[in-house]
Amino acid sequence: MTDSGKGSLPGSDGEHDLQDRFETTGRALSFYENAMHDRLNDVMRSFIAERILFFLSTADENGHTDCSPRLGPQGFVRVVDEQTVAYPELRGNGVHASLGNILENPHASMLFVDWWETTVGLHINGRATIQESAPGAFDPPDRTKSWVVIEIDEAYIHCAKHLPQLSIEEFDPPWGTDDEEAKRAGFFSNA
Repeated sequence: MTDSGKGSLPGSDGEHDLQDRFETTGRALSFYENAMHDRLNDVMRSFIAERILFFLSTADENGHTDCSPRLGPQGFVRVVDEQTVAYPELRGNGVHASLGNILENPHASMLFVDWWETTVGLHINGRATIQESAPGAFDPPDRTKSWVVIEIDEAYIHCAKHLPQLSIEEFDPPWGTDDEEAKRAGFFSNA
């Protein structure tokens, strides 16, 4: 867990100052003690193995942020061990905003959500590196350009109470396509 300036509490000084200001210190301490982990437990490992989507947040050396979804077949995020996860960086739009940020600033966050059954989420915060191959004996999925390996500092729940439950009937996207209609690349253009 991240060590703040307030002793051994996880989180930032800013969040602790706001906890004091808004009188939520007791609730926050309960969360830190009961919900935050510095490694993945068995339930978290199984949760990750079932996901087809997560959101990756990164920032460059100046603090400019990027948040992008990462999708793949169930199990595309690999739990290497209780403190390490890896995912394949697949062919995308060629911009490499997230990977560029990781080169400048290794701090990264992952958010997994079970939209279809429990609506529970799992946050993972840690330090990311870019590697040519996955640690361990993983077969790379097709279209893998590199692997991102995240050493876990924190893992904790995102509670389900305000997340909508969604449904999914089929998920078989045209992976790696350059078809502009399939990509809807011009959706936000002023046409």
